[in-house]
Amino acid sequence: MVGLGKSGLAVAGWLARQGARVTVSEVRDKSAFDRRLLGELSQNGIEIEFGDHRLESFVEADLIVVSPGVPLDIKSLVEASKRGVPVVGELELAWTYLRTPSIAVTGTNGKSTVVKLIGEMLSRAGRRVSVGGNIGFPLTDYIRGAQDADYVALEVSSFQLDTIATFSPLVSLILNISPDHLDRYTDYAAYIRSKQRIFLNQGPGQTLILNDEDPVLGELEMKSGARVYRYGIKREGDRQCFIEDGRIVAQMPGQGGFSFELDRFILPGIHNHANVMAAILAALAIGTPPDAIQEGIDDFKGLPHRIELIDKLRGVAFYDDSKATNIDAAIKSITSFSRPVVLIAGGRHKGSDYLPLVNAAEGRIKGAVFIGESSALLARAFNGKIPWSEAGSMDDAVSIAYKWAQEGDVVLLAPACSSFDMFRDYEQRGMAFQEAVRRIRDGS
Repeated sequence: MVGLGKSGLAVAGWLARQGARVTVSEVRDKSAFDRRLLGELSQNGIEIEFGDHRLESFVEADLIVVSPGVPLDIKSLVEASKRGVPVVGELELAWTYLRTPSIAVTGTNGKSTVVKLIGEMLSRAGRRVSVGGNIGFPLTDYIRGAQDADYVALEVSSFQLDTIATFSPLVSLILNISPDHLDRYTDYAAYIRSKQRIFLNQGPGQTLILNDEDPVLGELEMKSGARVYRYGIKREGDRQCFIEDGRIVAQMPGQGGFSFELDRFILPGIHNHANVMAAILAALAIGTPPDAIQEGIDDFKGLPHRIELIDKLRGVAFYDDSKATNIDAAIKSITSFSRPVVLIAGGRHKGSDYLPLVNAAEGRIKGAVFIGESSALLARAFNGKIPWSEAGSMDDAVSIAYKWAQEGDVVLLAPACSSFDMFRDYEQRGMAFQEAVRRIRDGS
């Protein structure tokens, strides 16, 4: 097992219980992990190698399972693969033991929202649904239980799709594709190919749902035999789902037409309306009653760190969109507001060009505060177009942004970068933002 993250822990424990002799290879130092957790793994007969990926362990294995965050070009993996050792990911391994129909969602942005929406819609229909994958808990956690759900709804990342071989969900969705993770992929084309692997093994009796307005997906032609449903904001071509007179209309072959209200849906931005359409098509594809779908839309509360309203101080609204970890997500976040925005952005650079972000910000952003490793790159991109400042901490960034903001403005955390330079993950970054806002409120 390569990597001792959430999925690595799940796989290692499950394989050990199946009677396998498990070795975990972890490049981080032993001191980075909880001693009690390591003791439990040792008691289960799991050996852990820290600090490096030992070639001997890789080439002598019968199977290598790779955590999503581990690059596939590390020397030990490449050499083991050359010698014929099978290499799979946690998703593929768990899939081979899955007995429950699955709905899988990928895309650069919006995956978690759509997976949760689908889960809400199915739950309102009285169906038992397990929501997991790249969100919540690994699929391995589900297969080691009773597998008693009616459906499994999975968020699937490009990294997970890189290591599939037979994975073939009943319903798959690709929400959008825009440049991301270019620090890991050789180029944008390689990233696109990775996302499209979600329907690699689909065929008759299965469904693929695509965002028809996405430049990449709108041109995609399917040859696998799977049923294809397309959606877009406008009614065009052969789209099954679109918005008309403020309502979402879905026209399903063999089922007729359906209409869904958006009046009580609380998430801002036209991109979130697109996310609702994707979830509607997935729910209808498996026969979910329309009234349950409407209830799911009406009652959906959103997810933490996704354009989440944190507080209002002196008429200034603070929004946490720490999950906006790439350029396209940050653009969608910025364009969700009609009010002036003070932007907090920055983190670990992912290889993308910041010019589209600058173009989207002009006329909307009154000022920007940059943090993290990418500060200089962002400052260079924004220089001469939008006032900017740099900050050494999240507290300083929020304080500067608040001083710039006036009544009616928005202070928005939409980093456009990953969090790993300053924080453990996007959640910790979002909590740091929220705590900084609370300190301002408390006057500390």
